[in-house]
Parts: sequence; structure tokens; C-alpha cells
Amino acid sequence: MFEEFLKRHRQQNGEGEGRSHKSSSLGSGFVIDASGIIITNNHVIADANNIEVIFTDGSKLKADVIGKDTKVDVAVLRVKPVKPLAAVKFGDSDKSRVGDWVLAVGNPFGLGGTVTAGIVSATKRNIDSGPYDNYLQTDAAINKGNSGGPLFNMAGEVIGINTAILSPSGGSIGIGFATPANTVLPIIDQLEKFGRPGAAGSACASRTSTIPSPRASISARRAAR
Repeated sequence: MFEEFLKRHRQQNGEGEGRSHKSSSLGSGFVIDASGIIITNNHVIADANNIEVIFTDGSKLKADVIGKDTKVDVAVLRVKPVKPLAAVKFGDSDKSRVGDWVLAVGNPFGLGGTVTAGIVSATKRNIDSGPYDNYLQTDAAINKGNSGGPLFNMAGEVIGINTAILSPSGGSIGIGFATPANTVLPIIDQLEKFGRPGAAGSACASRTSTIPSPRASISARRAAR
């Protein structure tokens, strides 16, 4: 009797034999070109079957991956808007100083357009994550879903891409890390031109995902293996 109940429960929840399972994730991004170029973290859209960009006005657009780089953890997406999008500009992250005020914008826990404030806590921070380990550290609250969102200076320029947090609980404890703009800009340029860093070609990902304009929220669905 109990086994039959479990069998029916699995079938009702799509867990029967022959069923494919999908998972979804949320992230953030931002528009850098009015024609529809969007930046996010590679880990937000990696392995996605489909990527959908959700803008702050609620509109949604399907996105294609122009290129991505796993070492810097950045991806360049393209959408096809019916009219030009509002876009943000990058600033010179090398001018950032400890104590400078910053704003982190993103989609934490699916709450699109969330803005948190803090300061630059450290620069050139090494967290042993790869060859480009020179993060901006900030105490602005960064949580799950903030990945890929912009870190602004007080001039309204993007000086970093919010990428990681240090936390024993998974929530913000005031130790967040953003990849500096000056680190990602050369990579973004290569990805736009060639689809991958430093070589001609193209890289396209396919998986189901969501991004808030100029800010974007990213949601990704993946088929279970």
C-alpha cells in the first residue's frame, strides 16, 4: 500500500520512468549596448537549454550566447529588442579605492532590481578561484541570484561584475567579490568579436535561463542527467 502511494506520488511529480527532469536557476546581468548586448557570469548560464532575459518592466526576451569564458567567469548574451535598450557604461576599476561607496544591483532570491549599498572593502583580493584572481571585495549585500549583476561606483559606472561571496550559511555576511571591469573588458571585446577569448570562432550555449533594463535577472533551467 505504501509502495503504491510512493509510486503515484512520483508519477504526479514527474518522477516516473522515462521522464526528463529540469532544474532552474536565477542570476543577474546588465545591458552594455542598446542594440541588445548583455553581460552576466558564465556560471549563471552554463549548460542552459534556453536563456530568457526578464527586464525591469516585466518584458521578456530570448537570449543567445555570443561567447563565454570560464576562467574569468563572464558570458556575453544577445537579445533582439524592438527598440533600443537603456545601457550602462563601464568605469575604470583601477581607480577604485578602499572605502569608496558602491552599489550592487541584482536579482537576489528572485527579487529583481534589488539595490544594496556598501564600500570597497579591499582591492586585488585573491580567493584562489583561478588565474584572474584580483577581485574587488565589498560589504554591499550580495546573495544567491546576484551573480552577474553590476557593481556601480558613485558616478554610475560599472566597476565590477558581482561574482562570489564568502559565507558559511550561503547568505550575505558582508564579504562579496566582484570581478573588476578592467579585467573583464578585454575578454568581453574578444567574446563579442570571436565568440571566445583570443581566437576566431563562436561559442553558443543552450539551456533554459532568466536575466532585469539596464539591469537584468537570469533564470536557467537544465535537463537532469
